[in-house]
Amino acid sequence: QVQLVESGGGLVQAGGSLRLSCVASGITLNRYVMNWYRQAPGEQRELVAKITTDVRTTYADSAKGRFTISRDNAKGTVYLQMNNLKPEDTAVYSCSAGGVYWGKGTLVTVSS
Repeated sequence: QVQLVESGGGLVQAGGSLRLSCVASGITLNRYVMNWYRQAPGEQRELVAKITTDVRTTYADSAKGRFTISRDNAKGTVYLQMNNLKPEDTAVYSCSAGGVYWGKGTLVTVSS
């Protein structure tokens, strides 16, 4: 059974940092492009960051310069380091393996 489990969300003040983790089981992580998405209340889901199997990264304009996606295939884990957080980053953050498998998400709340 494939599972993606996110953790690391929480409440943080503007300007603060969080590191999200996505632990995958039941799949061979190094075979998948891994993505972090977010969805704010009343908004559409947005692709925040992507990391390919050969470790090329892509970011949404809103994340560039502040967020860093990385992967540790040996640990079956993908990370999203988020710095200089802003209230508009408040959302549920979910990871996806190739758009096929999805986690349930972790809530990030940034207070002003």
